[in-house]
Amino acid sequence: MSPCPPMTPDKLPQYPRQKFKSNDLSIELYCRGTREYAKLSYPVKYGLFSRLQTPEVEFEFNLNHEITHGRSRRDTWLHPSEWLKRTMGNDWIYYSSGGYAGVFEAIGEYYLPNLSYPTNSLLGGKPFAEPEVDRICSEWPDILERLPHGLPGMPGWAREWMAAIKKVTPEALEAKADSLFRIPGARVSVLPPDARHSDYDVIPLTIADGCLYKCRFCRIKNKKSFSPRTPQDILDQIRDLRNLYSRDILNFNSLFLGEHDALSAPADLILFAAQKAYKEFDFKNAYMSRPRLYMFGSVDGLLNASPDLFEKLNGLPFETCINLGFESADQKTLDRLGKPILVRQVKEAFHRARDINRKYPDLEITGNFVTDPGLPQSHTRAMLDLVRESLPRTTPKGSIYLSPLKFGSPSREMLYDFYRIKAASRLPMFLYIIQRL
Repeated sequence: MSPCPPMTPDKLPQYPRQKFKSNDLSIELYCRGTREYAKLSYPVKYGLFSRLQTPEVEFEFNLNHEITHGRSRRDTWLHPSEWLKRTMGNDWIYYSSGGYAGVFEAIGEYYLPNLSYPTNSLLGGKPFAEPEVDRICSEWPDILERLPHGLPGMPGWAREWMAAIKKVTPEALEAKADSLFRIPGARVSVLPPDARHSDYDVIPLTIADGCLYKCRFCRIKNKKSFSPRTPQDILDQIRDLRNLYSRDILNFNSLFLGEHDALSAPADLILFAAQKAYKEFDFKNAYMSRPRLYMFGSVDGLLNASPDLFEKLNGLPFETCINLGFESADQKTLDRLGKPILVRQVKEAFHRARDINRKYPDLEITGNFVTDPGLPQSHTRAMLDLVRESLPRTTPKGSIYLSPLKFGSPSREMLYDFYRIKAASRLPMFLYIIQRL
């Protein structure tokens, strides 16, 4: 893929960098974060944002004056390089270093997202139980409100900005999150694991409801029958999302096509949605470079898709990741999970995914397998037959994600098993931490 063209010059002058500093308060308007998501072992901030700092706290705000990051500067904060992030769905996430190397080996990222809701992670502690973390999450509006509206020598732009961030209340943020869920029809209950490449900063666009399978083990998908949306519905979503993200859409360049099996939607609908969103969200001129497209797919969705679809996806101005739910290559396990497919279909889809990954440079198909101590031993053997024995050599493309079945059950035994399987795999392998929008 050719490098993303630089942002057009008419964008940045709207956001001139300005600074004000006193003994008790520092304001930096429109800081220039990095323009490309990267895997780095030190804190990196992305996009165009503003920063407020006092002796006790540091907060960051997007172009809509909404709080996006925070940390305490007190000695009781867990680590000076760790921080809180607020998502568009109005969740707080605590990013911890977790020892860096161990975290990177497990999830492919140097910072571990600790979520404030139940998930399947085998890693991490309980940062939200820490008093100082809880204080920032719950008291940030009061901290802002206690700050003076003006200080001697404070310029007009700083006074106006302070007034603007104080107007964005928790109630306003909750209402905006509700709108984000209403526009596509439901909250995005799970994002593809590949969305980590964009720090999960994606715009959700639903092109098909439900999924083909209603597996018994699944705790995150809904019970809706699979049903593609109409082109007009997609256009309506794009219009409403563009209005909702407003000025801060400049900081987004990644798209999630939902819900749980977009790959099974008609090919022309997939391409229509991706192309229209790219144009209407103005991804070409986003502050962030290298636009990315994410979606889920099923075994049948991949096997039934026309080769022409992958040729056209590869030709889009995105780097595209499609995540498939293999779950198992063992029939006994598939039956126990209640997944209504056969092993031969899993194997055929696995090898077709490998062929597609070799052929198309801007398209990657990744896959998920479940993991749990209660599954038959034949499950692990069958998975290793695919990710090791069926492949002649290691390859950096086509990551495999292992998803623990249990929520809220960290286990050293399961973590040990993961590292053992990862060491044997000829494909990149990581833990799948289920994260919502």
